This record gives sequence, C-alpha cells and structure tokens, in this order.
Amino acid sequence: MSHQDPAASVLPSSSPPPAVASSGGSKQPLVILVVGMAGTGKTTLVHRLQHYSAEQGLRSYFINLDPALLHDPPYDVNIDIRDTVNYREVVQQYRLGPNGGIMTTLNLYATKFHEVIHILEKKCKPTTTTSAATKNNEEEEETKGASGAEEEEDSALDWIVIDTPGQIEVFTWSASGQLITEALASTFPTVILFVADTTRCTNPQTFMSTMLYSSSIMFKYQLPLLVAFNKTDVSDCNFAMQWMTDMDSLADAVKGNKSYSATLTQSLSLFVHEFYESLVTVGVSAVTGAGMDDLRRGLEKAKVQYAEEFLPIIREREQKKATEDGARMTKQMDALKLDSKRNGEQ
Repeated sequence: MSHQDPAASVLPSSSPPPAVASSGGSKQPLVILVVGMAGTGKTTLVHRLQHYSAEQGLRSYFINLDPALLHDPPYDVNIDIRDTVNYREVVQQYRLGPNGGIMTTLNLYATKFHEVIHILEKKCKPTTTTSAATKNNEEEEETKGASGAEEEEDSALDWIVIDTPGQIEVFTWSASGQLITEALASTFPTVILFVADTTRCTNPQTFMSTMLYSSSIMFKYQLPLLVAFNKTDVSDCNFAMQWMTDMDSLADAVKGNKSYSATLTQSLSLFVHEFYESLVTVGVSAVTGAGMDDLRRGLEKAKVQYAEEFLPIIREREQKKATEDGARMTKQMDALKLDSKRNGEQ
C-alpha cells in the first residue's frame, strides 16, 4: 500500500472498494464509532459488520483510523488513514514511541478531517440520472414525483463504520479523537460501539473496570453508547447482563474476597447502577455472527437516543460556542477600533 506525506490530502485511494448495496432509507446514515481495548476483537467485529450489512442489503461505508496496522484490515476499506499519513515516517521524524506516533498521526489527520466529512456528505446525497432533454423540460421536472423519491431512497447510506486504534486511550482521550468525534456527531447521528471481551469480564474486577471505562467515554463525548460483549462463542455473556441488573449477584461474585479491589468493585457497583439504565448492551460473536440481529436493533435504539437525548445537547453546545466566538470577535474588533482611534489622535 502506498503512503503519502503527513500534509497530503485525506481523500481515499483512487479505487476504493464499492460500498455495499442498500435496501433503502432516505434518512441520514448512522455513524458507528467502534472503540475497545486491544484484543477485544474490535477489528474482527468491524469485518463481521461488513459481512452482515451485505447480507441484509445495507449500504455501508468503512473507514480505518488505525495508522499502525502492519497489514491491511480484514474488511474492505473505503477511506484509510494510512493512505494519507505514514505512521512510520512520523515516528522516525519526530522520534516518538508507538503511542506517541499514533497520537501525532491522528493529530495530523484531524487537521484535514473536514475533507472526510465532505466526502461522506457527498456519498449520502442521492444520485439520479437524468437526460439532457429531461433537464431542459420543466414539466417533466415537476412530474418526476414518486420515481425520483425511489431513486433517493435507494442511494442513501445506512451505516458509516469507523474502526479506531487498538490503543483506546490514544483516540478517546486525545484532542484529535475529540475533534473527529465532534465533527461526525454534529453532521450525522453517531453512536459509540464499545467492544468488551466477555472472556475477560468473567472476573468481577475486570468487568467493573470495563464498565467504568465505557461510562467515562459516554460522559466525555455526550453520545449514546452501546456495549457489545464480544466472543460469546467462547463465553456466554448472561452473567454480565445479570451483574448489571442485579447488584446482589455481583456482590455474591466477590463475596469472600477481602482484597481491596474486590471491596472497591462492590462499592462502585452502587454508583454505576444508574448508568446501566441508559446503557444499551448486547452479546455478539464476531467469529460466528451470533447476536448480529440484536446488535442491529441495539444500534437503532441508540440512534433514537441520539435524536431524542443527545442531539439537543450537541446543538446547545454548538450555539454556546458560536455565541462565545461572536463575543470574542466583537471584543477583538472593539479593541482594534480603539487602537486605530488612538493612532489617529497621535
């Protein structure tokens, strides 16, 4: 795969794989921001999402934001960060470690992410083929009606799936990660898909750490979050669902363990219990495809949450920022006028 300089355009490669055909929906596409700890099967789940969307006739678009991948991901990529910024060159040029290299690469990419948004907006627009004669005929333009509506419905994207770096903190707690997420959330309905390793979560302390991390991401970004307990083909996730709905069951799991971490886990369960009520959770297997229908329903539920609960917060935040920017601009203009007046008097 060819790589460009850090300042290169963010546009995808000249021959990106075609997006999956759609079964309809003139609605805005759902952005699925896939995050998760290293080794949770996040990228494998993205591959499963592509396979599932093709089976279901959903038109999907896939973006890779992990610049440190040594090999091509197992799914067809429409936009790849590695085609824009060369991770290895960044590491060598700035003498960085692995995480610092990923963060710097994301920072460089974030400066041009508006181009990605522009590409996505173009992909979401309906493409209708009209002859020159029809374009010049006003009567035919007015009577297109139902046929035009069908073409628009067939051309809208359903999913925009974004795979993030395996080092979760590099994306979720960086300025570039926030800029990218906010740019997406202000343009499209956006959901954070947090992938958890079910086999690791069988340990109560690990389970609590995972849930605390997911809740912190939700509150940081103010976006709906769906927790997907992956690898259910290896370990069933019913225990995790029970721990979230029944605090006594989690207390029983750590009963007899007098360690500090066990006591802390039991205490924290009381505080995060309310968080579980607004959380969408599903069990899936990225390997076998089990639970994908539940995941799709969970994503649709999270999309409704975005529109009803989170979009007003986003709009309010944008309005506040616009007001602050306007006030700052006015203050700067007043200061400039005052300086000009003083210079004129001199």
